Amino acid sequence: MKPVAIVQQIGHDTPDYFADFLTAAGIPWQLFRMDLGEPLPASIRAFSGYCMLGGPMSVNDEDTLPWLRQEMSLVQEALAADIPVIGHCLGGQLIAKAMGGTVGPVPMPEIGWSRIHLPEPQDAERWLGGEQTVSLFQWHGEGFTVPEGARLIASSPYWANQAFVVGHKHLAMQFHCEVNAPKVRYWTIEERAEIESVQHHPSVSPADDILAGLERTIPQSNQWADRIYREWIKGLVHGA
Repeated sequence: MKPVAIVQQIGHDTPDYFADFLTAAGIPWQLFRMDLGEPLPASIRAFSGYCMLGGPMSVNDEDTLPWLRQEMSLVQEALAADIPVIGHCLGGQLIAKAMGGTVGPVPMPEIGWSRIHLPEPQDAERWLGGEQTVSLFQWHGEGFTVPEGARLIASSPYWANQAFVVGHKHLAMQFHCEVNAPKVRYWTIEERAEIESVQHHPSVSPADDILAGLERTIPQSNQWADRIYREWIKGLVHGA
């Protein structure tokens, strides 16, 4: 199988459980580090799938961060070639904007563990093994609209547009189902000041609560991520 292309935007937003899952499944992958100035692939057709990770920048910074525009071009190429695309947080926003949607500030930021609800039983069965409401990690101040040609499948109490699908192979997510304990711990400790600055919002979890619950929350998150990724890899393109 051709490898899955994974784009990492910044040093501390790593592929984590997504890479662990692919490796355990025997699926090759190749990482492209935007924070290190590595070039993106000239074409996505050399890959079986395309994953974009998150980052603190805005999708709308494409004029100052030109690789964002390149990533969106690869999204358009992948959609045209039916090569599966998956986006986490900023990655999901890149998919939305590449398809003509918009990305902008949300009414309140979401930081911490959030209740993600899939109202349609068929979507819950496909992506979560039948579970319609799960807890997944969030850290965002902007959100995407659902572009034409996509279908919303998941919402949270504080931001309706949490995940959409395009056809049967492509998934854009606002949440971070790829996280592991070291990454959440690092974010929470290093960015505690940001958490405290927006602590008045009910959508933001206290830093101490996030840290104290990791032994319980991360295994649950990995369980849901496993189901999401297991469904996504069904569409990977095989061949040399």
